Amino acid sequence: MASTELLKKYNVAAPRYTSYPTVPYWDNNQFNVTQWKQRLVTAYGLHKQEGISLYIHLPFCENLCTYCGCNTRITKNHGVESPYITALLQEWKMYCDLLGERPKIKEIHLGGGTPTFFSPDNLKHLLATIAGGERFDDGATCSFEGHPDNTTAEHLQVLYRLGFKRLSLGIQDFDPTVQFMINRYQTPLQVQTITELARSIGYQSVNYDLIYGLPGQRKEGLKATIEEVTKLNPDRIAFYSYAHVPWIKAGQRHFTENDIPQGDEKFALYETGRQMLVEAGYEEIGMDHFALKTDSLYIASKAGKLHRNFMGYTDQHTPILLGLGVSSISDCGTAFAQNAKTVEEYKKMIATNELAVQKGHLLSLEDLQIRKHISNLMCQNQTVFDSDVDAAVLNRLQPMIDDALVSIDAQKVTIKPMGKSYLRNVCMAFDSRLWEQQPKTQLFSTAI
Repeated sequence: MASTELLKKYNVAAPRYTSYPTVPYWDNNQFNVTQWKQRLVTAYGLHKQEGISLYIHLPFCENLCTYCGCNTRITKNHGVESPYITALLQEWKMYCDLLGERPKIKEIHLGGGTPTFFSPDNLKHLLATIAGGERFDDGATCSFEGHPDNTTAEHLQVLYRLGFKRLSLGIQDFDPTVQFMINRYQTPLQVQTITELARSIGYQSVNYDLIYGLPGQRKEGLKATIEEVTKLNPDRIAFYSYAHVPWIKAGQRHFTENDIPQGDEKFALYETGRQMLVEAGYEEIGMDHFALKTDSLYIASKAGKLHRNFMGYTDQHTPILLGLGVSSISDCGTAFAQNAKTVEEYKKMIATNELAVQKGHLLSLEDLQIRKHISNLMCQNQTVFDSDVDAAVLNRLQPMIDDALVSIDAQKVTIKPMGKSYLRNVCMAFDSRLWEQQPKTQLFSTAI
C-alpha cells in the first residue's frame, strides 16, 4: 500500500502513551490519596535501593507560545518564584516524611513552562535543598529544559555545579513565518552560543526539540531549520508531531486549521525531516526521538534498556517517579497520581500540609500487563506474550499485519521498519480501555 493510502488509513486520533492507562481513562472514582500513599510506601520499601526519578514542573513563562500544550502560567512578575519554590520544598518534605527518609535520586528533570524563567539563585536554593547538599550524587542523571532566549551563562554554570550535565533547548523551527505564528523566537546564533557554552562548561548531552506540522510550516523552511540544527551536531533531537488540541489549549486558537499542514503535506514534512536526520548520522529511537551513536539514549536502546515514563524516553529505569509542582504526575508502578492543575489550587493544598494530589488511578492486574506490552513496543519495537497473542489484540492488529507494519511470530509481536511511523496505532491495538469505551469527543491529537 502506498504511503499516502497508509496515512489516510492510520492518521486517526491516538494517545502518545506516556502511560497506560492514558490519563483520560484513569478511574478516579476508585482512587484516593490514602491509597496512593500506601502503594507508594509499599513500592518504595521494595525498590528504595534503586533510587527514584524526580520531575519538577516549573510552569512560569514570560510569553505565551501559542503552539504549546503544556501547563503554563504566563507572567513577567518574577515575584512568583519564591512562593512557588516554598511550596515545592514543602511538597518534597512531605514525601520525604512519608517515605521515612530523603530518597536516593537517580534521575531529575526540570520541565515547564520555562525552568530558566527562575533566577539561577532561586534554582540553586531549590535544588540544593532537595539534594541535601551542594550537588546531586555523581551517579544521578540531571537534566533541564531551557529557552534559548533566556538561558544565561550563569544558569548553565550554577546548574552544572549542582550536577546537571544534560540540557534540552526548545527550538521548534527557525523559519520567521512559523516563529511569528507560534510566538516563539530564537535565532540559530543564540542556539549555537548556548550549545557551545554548555559544552565548554562540561555538559555531556545537548538535546534540541523540533516540531513538524506547525502553522505556516513548509518543507523548504523545515529543511533549512534542520540544516542549521545538524551543523551544531546536538547529541539528541526530539522531532515531535504538532498536537493541535485547541479544545484544551485556547492559545492554539491564534490560528486555524487552514494554517496547519495536514494529511499528505504534514506527512511529507515528517518524512523529509526524518530522512535528513538519518542522513546526518542520527539513529531513530522509539517514537519521535533521534540520537547520535555516542549518546546514552542510543546505547540504552541497543542494549534493550531504554525506558519511557511521564518525562519521555530515558536511559534510566526507576520503578518510582515523583512529580513535584502544579499538574505533575507521579508513578509508583501500581498507581498514578496527578497534582492540582492551577498554581492557586496547588499552593493552597500544600499550605494545609497535604499532598496536592487531585486525581489518580490504581492499576489493575490487566492494566499492568497491557502497560508492559505498550512499554515494550514503545522502547524495543516488540513485545512477547506468555502464551498466544490475545485474540482481541490480534484482531485489531490484523490490518497492520496485512499492511506490513507489524509481524507476529508465535507469541512475539514486532513492529517492522515501515511500522515505526505508526507506533501509536500499534499501541492502540493493545489499549483495551480505549476500545471498551470509545470517546464521544476527540481526546487526542492525530497519530501523524
